[in-house]
Amino acid sequence: MTTHRADVAVIGAGTAGLSAERHARRHGARTLLIDPEFAGTTCAMAGCMPSKLLIAAADAAHGARDAGEFGVRTSVDVDGPAVMHRVRRMRDDFARGVRQSIDDLPDGTCLQAKAAFEAPGVLSLDTGDRVEARAIVIATGATSAIPKPYEAVSDRVLTNATLFDIDDLPGTLAVIGAGPLGLEMAQAMHGLGVRVEVFDAGDRLAALPQETSDALKAALSPHFPIHLGCTPEPSPDTDGVALSWDGGSARFERVLIAAGRPPALEALALENAGLTLDDHGTPVFDPQTMQCGDAPVFIAGDANHDRPLLHEASDEGAVAGRNACDYPNVGATARKVPLRIAFTRPEVAVVGTLPDADDDTHVTGRADYSDQGRAKVMGQAVGMVTIHARTSDGCLTGAAICAPQGEHLAHLLAWAIQSGLTASDVLDLPFYHPTLAEGLQPALREICKQAGLEKPWQRDDDPLPGSHGGKPRG
Repeated sequence: MTTHRADVAVIGAGTAGLSAERHARRHGARTLLIDPEFAGTTCAMAGCMPSKLLIAAADAAHGARDAGEFGVRTSVDVDGPAVMHRVRRMRDDFARGVRQSIDDLPDGTCLQAKAAFEAPGVLSLDTGDRVEARAIVIATGATSAIPKPYEAVSDRVLTNATLFDIDDLPGTLAVIGAGPLGLEMAQAMHGLGVRVEVFDAGDRLAALPQETSDALKAALSPHFPIHLGCTPEPSPDTDGVALSWDGGSARFERVLIAAGRPPALEALALENAGLTLDDHGTPVFDPQTMQCGDAPVFIAGDANHDRPLLHEASDEGAVAGRNACDYPNVGATARKVPLRIAFTRPEVAVVGTLPDADDDTHVTGRADYSDQGRAKVMGQAVGMVTIHARTSDGCLTGAAICAPQGEHLAHLLAWAIQSGLTASDVLDLPFYHPTLAEGLQPALREICKQAGLEKPWQRDDDPLPGSHGGKPRG
């Protein structure tokens, strides 16, 4: 048995763990990075990148299939094996880049093993070795879970960890979970010719506000069924899975479980770490320092399940790594404006903080993208944007988006919110015509009017033709 000693030990070599190790080392710490596989990040292997590769293939098929609207005649023949081969080839290239960055770490930094707490500050490894560290960062990520009812049909079940390894597209697919991943993959598979149905026990899509969820459902449901408030019962069927639910039943070749990814904490023996755990078994931590209580333990990324997104994991890893290095001199870091995006078509996003329905300290403006000029030109006139601001000063605080190319609108609004801009400030910025961004102006004007901040030159007395679907008045 060998005892490895370090200033900072990081458990997990995903986005958060790599960021934590790098920042701790840059601040002068002797670091150890512990991972059982060093296979690459979730983003590269089973998340952001392969899912967007599949969506890109579906976009190409959809564009060709719907080109007739623009007077372009074409036909579509989807080669499933070729689609999946490109997904894997490019995914593996992204993952290879991550593994190369790991290979470039200083000698002796990486320990390939599974780690568990033996005592505060002490880790036992499944290799028989031990690690003693002045501070420890937990960055174990999250894991795909198969609900118990689906264990009997597990040979037909896919998760984000296995979806991109299939050799060919299935003929039919049931998607369990109407979160971002479930909806993205459902729409992509549908665009590639797969018969898809989506099931979710909740009453909203992708944890969106009701109004935005309704707009997204209106855009998606004409193409494939979405069953909300529904928990289907699976059973084995010849070469597939039979699902039955209140009011229906159907058979599918495959089932994609996209109903959430719990933090991967069970194997860590957290009971030996001297930490306070919440009702879900997650260490209680400060999101501005990433510290667990007052212990020399920090938790970052999907493992804490606070903001399970890549850019947040990278930021949290940086904060955790710096504070682990400097412990006990722990410093708080202001968090960026919350931003989450689902790459459905239309894209949806939630930016900042959304007020409660009965909150009278905020005003709300709406922009209708089903009647927006550039969206009509693109043949994508669908959706809406809701923007919120403080009544007292018109400062933007949050937004919910369902609109074509909503990822770009979300970034613009996130930057405006984090910069402390008012709706009036944003209206004084340039809006090019014709663009999707100028479609935000009606919502911003509505906020200014409600908050009493309207300026004469910002009124919508004579809008540009087609800027948001209306004709010039006056």
